[in-house]
Amino acid sequence: MDTQEGGSASLMLEFAAQAFQTKNFQLACEIYERQLQGQQLGVADWGLLLRRADCLACSGKLQDAIHLYQEAAAHQKLCVEQLEPLVSCLADQLRGREALPLSPQWGVLTCKECQGFLYQPVTLPCGHTFCKKCLENQRSRSQCKMCPVTQEGTQHHHRVSVLLSNIMAKGFPCEVQAARLRHEGNALLGDGKLQDALARYNQAISLVSLDHLLYSNRSMIHLSLKSYELALSDAEIACKLQPYWLKGHLRKAQALVNLGKPEDALKEFLYCLVLDSGNKRAKSEAQKLLLNMLSPGHSQGDFPDILQMMPHPSRMKGSLMNSQSTSDYRSNTQSLYRANVEYKKSIMFPEEVGPTGCKSSWKLMQPPEHKTDVEKKKTSSTETSLKTILMSNTLKRKLSSSDDASEGKITEGPCKILKKVSSPQTKLELTQFYFSGNKKTFTFRPRRVLRLVYEPVTTPCGHTYCLKCLERCLDHNPKCPLCKEDLCEYLAVRTFCKTDLIEELIAKYFPEELKERKMVYEEEIAELSNLNTNVPIFVCTMAYPTVPCPLHIFEPCYRLMIRRCMETGTKQFGMCIGDSIKGFADYGCMLEIRNVEFFADGRSVVDSIGKRRFKVQGEHYAELLALHNSVYDKAYTWFTTLKPALRSRILSHFGPIPAKENDLQANPNGPAWCWWILAVLPLESRAQLPFLAMTSLKDRLTSIRRVLLFMCRTRTR
Repeated sequence: MDTQEGGSASLMLEFAAQAFQTKNFQLACEIYERQLQGQQLGVADWGLLLRRADCLACSGKLQDAIHLYQEAAAHQKLCVEQLEPLVSCLADQLRGREALPLSPQWGVLTCKECQGFLYQPVTLPCGHTFCKKCLENQRSRSQCKMCPVTQEGTQHHHRVSVLLSNIMAKGFPCEVQAARLRHEGNALLGDGKLQDALARYNQAISLVSLDHLLYSNRSMIHLSLKSYELALSDAEIACKLQPYWLKGHLRKAQALVNLGKPEDALKEFLYCLVLDSGNKRAKSEAQKLLLNMLSPGHSQGDFPDILQMMPHPSRMKGSLMNSQSTSDYRSNTQSLYRANVEYKKSIMFPEEVGPTGCKSSWKLMQPPEHKTDVEKKKTSSTETSLKTILMSNTLKRKLSSSDDASEGKITEGPCKILKKVSSPQTKLELTQFYFSGNKKTFTFRPRRVLRLVYEPVTTPCGHTYCLKCLERCLDHNPKCPLCKEDLCEYLAVRTFCKTDLIEELIAKYFPEELKERKMVYEEEIAELSNLNTNVPIFVCTMAYPTVPCPLHIFEPCYRLMIRRCMETGTKQFGMCIGDSIKGFADYGCMLEIRNVEFFADGRSVVDSIGKRRFKVQGEHYAELLALHNSVYDKAYTWFTTLKPALRSRILSHFGPIPAKENDLQANPNGPAWCWWILAVLPLESRAQLPFLAMTSLKDRLTSIRRVLLFMCRTRTR
């Protein structure tokens, strides 16, 4: 009998486990409760009790679950690992209270690896940009954090992007200097020189007072120095600057643990799990705190309601870094300044002039509205042109010697980029540029007709070009046009991914200029794709309609031709044989590209097939156009001089004479008015038939002119 009861109990427990896995927590809880009731008095199965507590927690009955956990803890039957379901349920309930924007809003020039201001930016072949140090610290050099797959092919050597470095150095000198100090502080921290590292971070924060990463890292240094109050202060500032950033709340929780505030620390660890449910560190620390709080020796006695103690998510302030409202920015900065009062009192260091000439003292932490006119003038004098850096000439355009002397040297190519030169005679225009809540005004001078960088691509050597400019350069020579570094390996991959960061900068801050640049590009593509006006000619071999014609492409001009045929979507070009006098024959065949196979060195094999014949109209086109206009005018004059009754009958039957066509090649049958005039001329059918058989427009126009001259002479007689 006992054996049967044991088998039945085992079966029910197995059924309860299956119900728990399928998230039928209510059923699983009832089964565990019945099993516990069927046990002998005084004998507790703590395994069953904890499994029932897990079911209660997962079903939302947290108070009942906590009571069972406390009972197990009182008998020392509860360990840290067994509290994982409770921690997950607390985090899930907190997450479900309100939909939170769980992804932090980073600035444009932010490294997605360290979440700090980009320092020595390196652009990977996939187009994403990171700090150089962040890439060097990665285990796999070819791995991009933002790409779902590993980058293959080109071995990147982590060269700093010249264009992005130029933008940041001229537009954000203080941020660049602060980032440099941050990296120096990290190196000193790795060597165990905590005080020196702290000094570097103090200087960095004096330069940039709204960088969440600086406060978070300085909080970690204070934790190592056991200055827990200062660590908490810095962590709170980091959380205010980025409310939905995981690392800031981890720092705050660690400081609260060391200050003996387990309830507040637990709230922060749970909020970390709301932001990232898979964070093992936050989960393990929360489980340890819960075990201590559930133990009988906990000072609070009864277990507090964590969810009631948590601040409501809607009450949390938005990120200071993304606030563009002046009033909000000032109020947030005021609160940030007040939060640093204690730190300012505890650590006072004399004013020092850093490498950039910026004073590193706590008076720089005051709100921006207290800046004097001298400070404002000094700030505006250091602001430079972002737009000028992103403007470029055409591929082969060069400055004259006088321009070089007056406007500075070229800093980027092959789309030349001019340096900003302040001149009292130069008329400046202003544009506003925002970064991380700080308003910066840049001056730029669009005196020259320059082209904005379009579809920017950064090579492994760190130089940035327009995509089409780079492709054209690599047609001639597989080397960087500036530094002459070999790009054969880069060319072999042929994945010229656009640099996302530069594209985002241009799209966000220069939308009108980008719209104009895109319009010019589309007009150029439309012109190239109009095969009725311009047909690319390949002077090589004889081709025939319907016959395949495989081609080996290696010359730069024909590389460009094939690429344009594919980009425009026409996939057609003309084929002519050579001519010793004119260079190419007057007759040829249109070829259509069926497939293109590219080789690593830029060469390609094109599979094409003949479509139709054509005749090249070069120097004789002007004569043909003049003949066309002359005959049209004569035909119109003849028609208008007819008797009104005859004109009326012609108009009622054939309609008005078609307008003169500017493009003689638009219609494969020739201008429509030619056929109209032939239809209304008093000619017999046998006389009209030769016109229909003519394949030459010139012959047809000449014959029509003869008929019109004959009709005019007959009328005068």
